[in-house]
Amino acid sequence: MFAKEIVVVSKDINSIVDKRYSMMEQNGKNKQLHKAKKDKQDEFYTQLSDIEKELKHYKNHFKDKVVFCNCDDPQESNFVVYFCLNFKQLGLKKLISTHYDSKKPTYKLEYDGVEFKELPLKENGDFRSLECIELLKEADVVITNPPFSLFREYVAQLVEYEKKFLIIGNMNAITYKEIFSMIKENKIWLGCSIHSGDREFRVPDHYIIHSASKRVDENGLQYVRVVGIRWFTNLDYKERHEDIVLYKKYNPTDYPKYDNYDAINVDKTKDIPVDYEGKMGVPITFMDKYNPGQFEIVGRMTTTKIDEFNHGYPYINGKK
Repeated sequence: MFAKEIVVVSKDINSIVDKRYSMMEQNGKNKQLHKAKKDKQDEFYTQLSDIEKELKHYKNHFKDKVVFCNCDDPQESNFVVYFCLNFKQLGLKKLISTHYDSKKPTYKLEYDGVEFKELPLKENGDFRSLECIELLKEADVVITNPPFSLFREYVAQLVEYEKKFLIIGNMNAITYKEIFSMIKENKIWLGCSIHSGDREFRVPDHYIIHSASKRVDENGLQYVRVVGIRWFTNLDYKERHEDIVLYKKYNPTDYPKYDNYDAINVDKTKDIPVDYEGKMGVPITFMDKYNPGQFEIVGRMTTTKIDEFNHGYPYINGKK
């Protein structure tokens, strides 16, 4: 039996960067806020609890491997904390973490399970720098929270150097042509632990955040909740091969066809009909439960643009 065919349908989900800046610009006259947008405030520190919940699904991927956290200040990163605490349990060979500074040369941290080495870099620790690319070549697995504004470029580099990875990004990245093509070809998929997508990150003290989701803890550290968060990976785990349990039966009234594409509309993943074998348009949240053995992704309907992956916004009876 062939896998059912799926078209991913997306509502307009704002990227993390745009949403963050729109919150900040509620006080748009403040020059510091405009500077923050221009400077791309991309330092979001992932909480250790979120890292632990996800990494527990991949423990068999790390034995004798070099892990590279190439977007992580060693003094701030909970990824570094996690791998140091679990170094022997995971059977790691080495951990490398690089610090970034936009204005000056920085350093890297290396840990072999016995000794920490803090070594200077000639460049500023940008993941695109020659030094960091050489470290990337040495690494087996890359685990980090990359800059949200550079997500496309970051993933492209990982693919270019054929690296295994587990990274945090925005759900909206699924609709990027480059990312979607890799998802369609089963080269990238979503991680296991985040389905609601609303996660809290610590941000640097100098960030100016005007949002109801901001909080400051008892130590004066500030946090902000960000929507649309997902893990992106090419490390396999058993849960992604579990079938979605389906029970609804197809009928043309509940599942009308699109005017502009030969597929039926399914509003919720749980409503996918068990007895329909043709193309189906599903919400982007379907990706949280996608099993490549049960379904085949054939395209997307997310923008007015039409290309080899995108078929335009879906319409039913003339309505978008």
